Amino acid sequence: MSPKKDAQEKKKNTAIIPKSNANLVKRHEGFMAIAKKGDIDILLMGDSITDGWRNAGKAVYAKHFEPLKTANFGIGGDTTQGVLWRMDNGELDGYSPKLMMLMIGTNNISGMNTAEEIAEGVNAVVDRFRKKHDKAKVLLLAVFPRSGGKGGGLNKTVPEINKILAKSHDGKTIHYMDIGEKFLDKSGNIPVDIMKDGLHPTAKGYEIWAEAVMPKVHELIGMKK
Repeated sequence: MSPKKDAQEKKKNTAIIPKSNANLVKRHEGFMAIAKKGDIDILLMGDSITDGWRNAGKAVYAKHFEPLKTANFGIGGDTTQGVLWRMDNGELDGYSPKLMMLMIGTNNISGMNTAEEIAEGVNAVVDRFRKKHDKAKVLLLAVFPRSGGKGGGLNKTVPEINKILAKSHDGKTIHYMDIGEKFLDKSGNIPVDIMKDGLHPTAKGYEIWAEAVMPKVHELIGMKK
């Protein structure tokens, strides 16, 4: 085997290697304090899209998630490797959740990971959570659609990631759910009143998100109708 080929085969997938940064550490300390208090039934884990429940989605969050003992551990700019680092450093300790709703992976696209690498990273996050909380369920959300940049249309890596993630659904512990089409208009584009920048949901976008997932959330935590 040539040295070049050997190096290529040994190239590691950065999406599965835990990694922190200054922003993560600062927010992580706050989440650790929340975790230590316990009494968390639902964990929202992810990047700025999940973090946004505190901002554009604040009113929607108060209506749907606050009554259910929910903790939001979303951090703007985070990646699969960032979530793995946070999970390895205590964000899963101190409580016994019934459910984790996971939305992560879109920032790995900008980090130049392939769809296969990103999907592996997302599944590594799920595995890390399940190893710590084997009785809990996972609502694994497909990566949301995002604009394709200067070329127009939608980002083409997203559906490739989701095609792989869909295979993780087992209907028992891991429940894959793709609500991406709900954010699109009839032409298959993202309206600005749903995602202001083609990526981050507006208040209307968060309402669409909540309406789409809450019946499943209630089911997975054993909440009676």
